[in-house]
Amino acid sequence: MLEIRPTCENCNKPLPNDSAEAMICSYECTYCKDCVDNVLYNVCPNCGGGFEKRPIRPTDCLTGNCTDKHPVGENVVFNPIDKEKFEKVRAHFADVVPENR
Repeated sequence: MLEIRPTCENCNKPLPNDSAEAMICSYECTYCKDCVDNVLYNVCPNCGGGFEKRPIRPTDCLTGNCTDKHPVGENVVFNPIDKEKFEKVRAHFADVVPENR
């Protein structure tokens, strides 16, 4: 089950459960759309993978699976990228589409 982290790992922008700006990689590294597009260029600095829009966990418990029974995460992961270190990762993956990384 996704943790639904509450902020962007790079800029610390709030990304609540219902945010349309939250993007995640396959390891659930969480960034805002602005950082993914303009800082990371769709390359996760932690794994090299690409990003997808993070799903929104339902709040209506009709099915029994909702935020009341499965709360979203509260653990803030704030780890701004080291631009020099990231440039090597970005350069390596820049011309490879995410599904081929």
